Amino acid sequence: MTSLIYEREDEIALLTLNRAAKRNALSAELLHELSQAFARLASDDDLRVLILTGAGNAFCAGTDISELTDLAEAEAVEVSSRGQKLCDQIESFPVPVIAAVNGIAAGGGCELALACHLRVASSDVRFSLPETRLGLIPAYGGTQRLSRDIAVARALEMMLAGGELDAANALQLGLLNRVVKPDELMIEARALASGIAGLAPLAIRACLKAVTEGLKLPFEEGLALERQLFASLFATEDAKEGTRAFLEKRTPVFKGR
Repeated sequence: MTSLIYEREDEIALLTLNRAAKRNALSAELLHELSQAFARLASDDDLRVLILTGAGNAFCAGTDISELTDLAEAEAVEVSSRGQKLCDQIESFPVPVIAAVNGIAAGGGCELALACHLRVASSDVRFSLPETRLGLIPAYGGTQRLSRDIAVARALEMMLAGGELDAANALQLGLLNRVVKPDELMIEARALASGIAGLAPLAIRACLKAVTEGLKLPFEEGLALERQLFASLFATEDAKEGTRAFLEKRTPVFKGR
């Protein structure tokens, strides 16, 4: 991989967009590398949490505009499909994906962050979906995810007016879990990841699946999925260990089986 850095710290993986000179703009190559990385890591049973961030002073400035000029309609469909596929991979990833958002998260970069399950941001972050300023619209799922994450009127204002959302407002609207000083961003992201990684991994995966898949279902079907996943955990050693440890007033030792 040339545009993406992969690091591993025990049960936590770190993916860093590595086109700092272009503020980590999403080239076709970078999108491909990200998709390959998520596909490969999805089958890693030892993985507990994944952190996604950007090198330099930006998370991601969006799609590389130099690759969008003079596209035919069929080519534009392919570009959108490629970005939507990646964001779907992130959203359906079997373990929590934490976006550590630094600096700018614009266009496709904002859409990447929206696809992540949890978001920690530096206090200087700026989110935007400015595609209408280019005569376009968000095409990696942004029109759908943003309008589901916050009030539709606020989402529409952000897209139609092409304005920016700062860290304080993003936190207030529920787009962010935490906001920290820029030099504390990765410390906070790793602390959140470590806290999750220390819990029962099968339960974490099941809870994530219940939410991400359940939200796509009618309410009653979502409840049925929750019941099924809840019941399946009783066949695991971790569930037995967790309940025994609670009764014995000790810290559980989870093994992921």
